[in-house]
Amino acid sequence: MVSTGPLSVPLFLFYGLTKGAFLATEAASSLGLYLSKSVTFERFGALTPDIALKGLIAGASLMSGAFIAKRFVLRLEPEVFRLVMDGIMLAAGLSLLWSAATS
Repeated sequence: MVSTGPLSVPLFLFYGLTKGAFLATEAASSLGLYLSKSVTFERFGALTPDIALKGLIAGASLMSGAFIAKRFVLRLEPEVFRLVMDGIMLAAGLSLLWSAATS
């Protein structure tokens, strides 16, 4: 399943969202996207119970990680948060390029 994180994160940051507002907006956006994907895949018969269970487990672990990280993110200064997010996006971009180059 394709993720829109590399597209939505820069837009949310450009809009000026930081820390808690950014996390909440990204979570709401992701929830809507994944719910619509789940309904679409289920309608076309591509979402089996086994895959749905694996998705729920993965989603639960992502939510747990977000709740744990939230306390650290909310303590960051907005400038530091933006630098951390820029670093994460740079690392993600380099990872995608590396994956494409070695495949």
